[in-house]
Formats: sequence, C-alpha cells, structure tokens
Amino acid sequence: MQDIKIITADFDDPAVQTLIAENLRDLAERYGGSGDDSPISGADFTPPAGAFLVAVLDDQLIGSAGWRRRGDDAELKRMFTTQAARGRGVARRLLTRIEESAREAGCRRVILETGDRQPEAIALYESAGYTRIADFGYYKDYPDVLSYAKPLQPV
Repeated sequence: MQDIKIITADFDDPAVQTLIAENLRDLAERYGGSGDDSPISGADFTPPAGAFLVAVLDDQLIGSAGWRRRGDDAELKRMFTTQAARGRGVARRLLTRIEESAREAGCRRVILETGDRQPEAIALYESAGYTRIADFGYYKDYPDVLSYAKPLQPV
C-alpha cells in the first residue's frame, strides 16, 4: 500500500470541509436531498467528546471518519473515501483507527447508521464484525436506514 497516513484532523478545517462536501455530494447522488441532514458540529469530534481522522496521500485528503460520544458508545460519522482512493483499503484502515480511538477513550462499542444504497459500506462493516442493531439516531424511522454495532474489547 502506498504511503497513506491516518491522522487526527480538525473537523472545521477548510480542507476537511471540502472533503465532507464531497461526501455529502456522494450521499445526495444515492439518496437525494442534501445527502445527510444529521446535526453535526466540530465540537462533536473534539476530545473527549470524540475524534475526527483523515487519510492523507501525497498531501491530499482521500478519506475521513469521525466518532462522537453517544452515552457509552462511539457513533461513527462521516466515513468516506474519495472515488479515486476506493479499493485500496483506506476505509478499513480508517475504521480500525476509529475503533482504536474510541476504545482508548473508554467507549464500549462503535455504533453507526448507514443506508441500503451503500453496499460497499455494508460489506465493510459486516466483514469487520459489525452486526445489525435496532435503528437509532436521526434516520431511525426511515425505511432505508441500517444500524450496526461492534463491541470494543478493553485494552
């Protein structure tokens, strides 16, 4: 794998927001509307409330993922890999680092919402040990939402 780095980032950084905008465009193409109306702010990803990570290759942001506290859980948000970076294992590396970060912060599991029009995300989560749970969060009453969780083993 090329020299892809996974680093902590500020959610409100303009470069990160450009990547988030690309993520929302991708979701809008799949689902319509804005792509995702979940209320999110930079404070959600500021320790100890959470963390935000980006994947960087040749000084370009090619992926992102963050987690924010939801009780004892870490809720995964803004998991995304650019079209050009897909198929290189970037998402799996980001997910692994999210799990490590959440575990280190004392969270008991990672939870997430995804949609039925994201088969690559569903495949990633299921292959990484995530299992379906009762729907929760902003989209819990939508017919195309799928919620997952993975317990985190203590360090």
